[in-house]
Amino acid sequence: MQYDVQEIEKKWQNRWKTKPVGLSKPIGSGKKFYCLDMFPYPSGSGLHVGHWRGYVLSDVYTRIKWLQGYNILHPMGWDAFGLPAENDAIKKGINPAISTAANIAHFKQQLYEVAALYDWSKEINTTDPAYYKWTQWIFLQMYKAGLAYESVLPINWCTSCLTGLANEEVIEGSCERCSSKVEQKEVRQWVLKITQYADKLLEGLDRLEWPEKVKTMQRNWIGKSEGTEILFTVIADDVSFDIPVFTTVPGTLYGVTFLAIAPDHELIPRLCAPEHLAAVLDYQVQFSSMTGTERLASMHEKTGIFTGTYALNPLTNKAIPIFAANYVIKDYATGIVMGVPAHDERDFDFAVQYQIPIIPVVTPSSESKAEDSSKKAYTGEGVLINSGEFNGLALPSQANNAISSFLEKSEKATRRTRYKLRDWIFSRQRYWGEPIPLIHCKQCGIVPVPENELPVTLPYLEKYEPTGTGESPLSQVTEWVNVSCPECTGAARRETNTMPQWAGSCWYFLRYPNPNLSDKPFDQSDMQYWLPVDLYVGGIEHAILHLLYARFYVKVLYDLGFLSFDEPFTHLFNQGMVTKYSEKSGLVEKMSKSKGNVVNPDEIVKKYGSDVLRMYILFMGPPELDCEWQDNGLEGVKRFLQRLLTYLTKPGVLITKEEESIQATKSVHRLIKLFQERIDLFKPNTALSAFMEFSHDAVDNNLRFNAHSIESICVVLSSMAPHCASELLERLCNKQLEQCNWPTYDPSFLTETSATTAIQVNGKLRGTIELPLTSTQEEVTIAAQKEITKWIEGKTVSKTIYVPHKLINFIVS
Repeated sequence: MQYDVQEIEKKWQNRWKTKPVGLSKPIGSGKKFYCLDMFPYPSGSGLHVGHWRGYVLSDVYTRIKWLQGYNILHPMGWDAFGLPAENDAIKKGINPAISTAANIAHFKQQLYEVAALYDWSKEINTTDPAYYKWTQWIFLQMYKAGLAYESVLPINWCTSCLTGLANEEVIEGSCERCSSKVEQKEVRQWVLKITQYADKLLEGLDRLEWPEKVKTMQRNWIGKSEGTEILFTVIADDVSFDIPVFTTVPGTLYGVTFLAIAPDHELIPRLCAPEHLAAVLDYQVQFSSMTGTERLASMHEKTGIFTGTYALNPLTNKAIPIFAANYVIKDYATGIVMGVPAHDERDFDFAVQYQIPIIPVVTPSSESKAEDSSKKAYTGEGVLINSGEFNGLALPSQANNAISSFLEKSEKATRRTRYKLRDWIFSRQRYWGEPIPLIHCKQCGIVPVPENELPVTLPYLEKYEPTGTGESPLSQVTEWVNVSCPECTGAARRETNTMPQWAGSCWYFLRYPNPNLSDKPFDQSDMQYWLPVDLYVGGIEHAILHLLYARFYVKVLYDLGFLSFDEPFTHLFNQGMVTKYSEKSGLVEKMSKSKGNVVNPDEIVKKYGSDVLRMYILFMGPPELDCEWQDNGLEGVKRFLQRLLTYLTKPGVLITKEEESIQATKSVHRLIKLFQERIDLFKPNTALSAFMEFSHDAVDNNLRFNAHSIESICVVLSSMAPHCASELLERLCNKQLEQCNWPTYDPSFLTETSATTAIQVNGKLRGTIELPLTSTQEEVTIAAQKEITKWIEGKTVSKTIYVPHKLINFIVS
């Protein structure tokens, strides 16, 4: 059979459009499998092969579960609000609603070519008022629960997007979306109290089947630290006052030789001696517009300046200098750290640069030699030295508690738990987003929009470019902004900030089971049956953005009594990135238009077909790792598929049940076993290798198969190449895929009763022979000599080398 890509694939795609397969059945229809892809934001460039990698992977598992009889939910939708869509529309000079609709149509056509088992009756769009009505409703529940508040505060401000960004959206001082410089700017914001859920977010990670890397990233982002807040007394101009310093190692207090405070800390003016103030303020200026993330990126070089004041070490009562230092972040803990240069690498570098004393107070408890504290900080565990009455205590197990307890008695210390996590900057000063459903009334204050008046729809604007003033373009739409207060009916104004792109994606998986509900966001019976999601597939770049936010939303809805579970995704799989060699840079790197190394899947589908692209993407390497795109790899997969099709459709290969040899039966059962085992281990690349091994075995040994075996082969193939497999099933078995079941192997066919032994004469292969595993060496020798009579006739066998079940070698002369 010659595989006509365009004819056969279009045939099946059209059939699946008019008569979809794999649709979700009513709740309660047996075992369920909810497989979810991270839905795309519909950019103007369309799907790329990176999208394909995730979508094909999830489809393989969905198809297998479907054929195993599970009730599957495999939906698709569009994350269409937010900066990417708005920026794309601004470039085109049209309203985002127009560009988004066009982009979605393009994406959808591309997704039909992927041939994934998507249930398009479940399709959602975050910009649909019927959807974002419930995004607004969820925000109101948070507001009523005290989890949303308004604040004017310094935020991350993108100088290009002209809007505020959450900390998670700032990467090394630049905007996560456009890579422009991010500055600090005071803007009125709406903020969500995600910090109240820090412990719950940490605890939940222990219950999830997620990649450890993602869980570690979230733990580090939340950044829980248990320690002690110690009061140091500052002496300045005959006035003394206490400043709090947080540390996780109070046991090293005797080694503190300086304090370091964040350069932009509000205490700086009060701390500075008059004669040092001007110089410190000059130093402070360079950090005034830096984000904390940007500061961290610049910390490879430690800088600081003496404030001219000293603080008393509460244990030694010695005066230690206070420096403003660039490696201290104002927003973490108290914004002041104690410098222990003998036992902290950052403090050591700083102390060396500014000639601050270094006092070792910890020595290794083992016999290993202690580091020279003048050359390197010792950061390991040990016992205290140079620490007065605390000498000999083990650090951290004894010393931290002992010194904390001692200081607590004199009210100089308090045990604290601190987090790096900050509340979520939730509002955006842009047009293309969900309106925040609040009203500002001079008489009543901030008033929620009544739930029966949701959604607050986004007005259609011709001019919607960001103002850059800290106000959304919506603030200029007087007929939309000016409303009556729901409580006093007096004049009032709508909130004009909009929600971030993440708002719609934080709960979309709850909407998929029943996307057309009009009286509630989701139905409890649907939630009980379908949720949590069984398999979630997407990139690791979402580890501390979408994945953290979605978990937060679900935990809030759980606490408010709307959900019976508190984690949305049971099993997470992160596919690796697809890279390609760039002629411009000479490097193998992430695909981008600027690098000239983008692979357009549309062109590949046109030339090779969807099945070949699907199989090549699966074959490129372990799916969790980044992989390099090789154009010639497509040819190899194409040859394999064509060879398999040609052989299976060759006259005489399809035989009756009685005619099938035991070798052929075993070959099919071995394929099923190896394929299933490797798929279960998330190794689709080696599962495809098993199919290639089977193909070689079948062709090389001219194996012939009955209809049941052919069906099993085609059904297994359908998980990776659905068009091709469907065509084979129809032609050879007169069946449709939906009429079939996923095959299982019979272990009895995999138990070997015989072995093939290679026969050599003087080390050269002269034949093979298959004999029962129970054969003795004497029996193998007799049978082998009969097989190669012409090679040993008239010669003397001086030695026989025998490896059971593998080889027999006759040394002759």
